[in-house]
Amino acid sequence: MFDRLEELEKKYGELSDKVNSPDIIADQNRWRELMKEHSAITPIIEKYKEYKKTMSDIKEAKEMLGESLDDEMKQMFKDELKEGQERIEEIKEELKILLLPADPNDEKNVIVEIRGGAGGDEAALFAGDLFRMYSRYAERRRWKTEIMSSNENDLGGYKEIVFMIAGKGAYSRLKYESGVHRVQRIPTTESGGRIHTSTVTVAVLPEAEDVDVEIDMNDVRVDVFRSSGNGGQSVNTTDSAVRVTHAPTGIVISCQDEKSQLKNKDKALKILRAKLYELELQKQQNELSAERRSQVGTGDRSERIRTYNFPQGRVTDHRVGLTLHRLDSVLDGDLDEIMDTLITTVQAEKLKSVNE
Repeated sequence: MFDRLEELEKKYGELSDKVNSPDIIADQNRWRELMKEHSAITPIIEKYKEYKKTMSDIKEAKEMLGESLDDEMKQMFKDELKEGQERIEEIKEELKILLLPADPNDEKNVIVEIRGGAGGDEAALFAGDLFRMYSRYAERRRWKTEIMSSNENDLGGYKEIVFMIAGKGAYSRLKYESGVHRVQRIPTTESGGRIHTSTVTVAVLPEAEDVDVEIDMNDVRVDVFRSSGNGGQSVNTTDSAVRVTHAPTGIVISCQDEKSQLKNKDKALKILRAKLYELELQKQQNELSAERRSQVGTGDRSERIRTYNFPQGRVTDHRVGLTLHRLDSVLDGDLDEIMDTLITTVQAEKLKSVNE
């Protein structure tokens, strides 16, 4: 591990020189590429510097304990030595985590799809609740949310909604949200007061750039039609809605939220690109042995991952056995405890596989 850290420290110094070079700065594309690499290494180097500083403090404390000191000074250096030795073990574990292979998509924006599953109107209403939950979470982190496509029901819920969350590290935080979310509550449409169980599926896709996925437009059919549903004066008056069909995969995307046909087409192609990228990622993941796959998982839409129980004000994530008795705050976007637990679990699994 320390040989690798020494190599990274040397590389960091070289990158620091390059990003400050006038020749590199003149080439903005190259400068951005190097700055991205420099930023990725920075947390590791800062932690390694802390490691070396702590080791130096331990050495100094040991040397001082060999000197002729009064009892008070001796105890002070003993305490410093103990504190440094405990801290050095913590730093080693932190360095191991920092050196784990990073997901290349972690810094990307995400496209989130939420669809009502079992439960009809109640599922659609809960899809709306989840959309608001992720929107509030994005607000808390100062990320931007943009609706790409939506299909509302008569009660104000969503049969389907697709939206983008743009912000640094969005995918790293949200990628474990894919799966089946189950809700247990008394629906507003239920007159008998019975608790119903409904489901909503969530898919989180990393935004794909042109360099990630190249779409052959010869494989794409674009149809235009008139919008329907809520949408203002342009509804049913102009052919602004767009349907994109990708022949090789059979993927169909419809967008009608914008008044501009061109904007709807751009959004549809962005969703298509993300879906094609997801298919490629899934193919790569399927090639990994079952032992190497994370127990938490990131992409199985049929997996029941979480239950929201309204009568008891409880949220349970079934993958890590985490139960929180603060449903209201979770639905208001207070998701960090859940996400931190998921991320820590995945890191522990990766460390275990590395140590094995």
